Amino acid sequence: MTVSELGQALELTAFAAPEPDRRITGGYAGDLLSWVMGRARSGDAWITIMSNQNIVAVAVLADAALVILAEDVQPDAGVAETALQRGVNLFGSPLSAFDLCAKIAALL
Repeated sequence: MTVSELGQALELTAFAAPEPDRRITGGYAGDLLSWVMGRARSGDAWITIMSNQNIVAVAVLADAALVILAEDVQPDAGVAETALQRGVNLFGSPLSAFDLCAKIAALL
């Protein structure tokens, strides 16, 4: 499944989508950035409520396919622009992290 396909299936809000055709191979949910850096895998859809600039850096390091901000969290000022510049797909959803995980697992 691609980022674009997941976005459509879950009716996600796109904050930055520089690589819509990127393949999603798994998922990871977490908010402790150092933990995510060491455990998320390349191609994961990363679900978080963190919204600051650091999520872009962690997404790049982890090679995440996309970052999904759960629970209607909005990215801090400048984060979407940084994500676009760094090639990080950044989306949002009103769903909880739990619900997003369940839906993504069912789709993958």
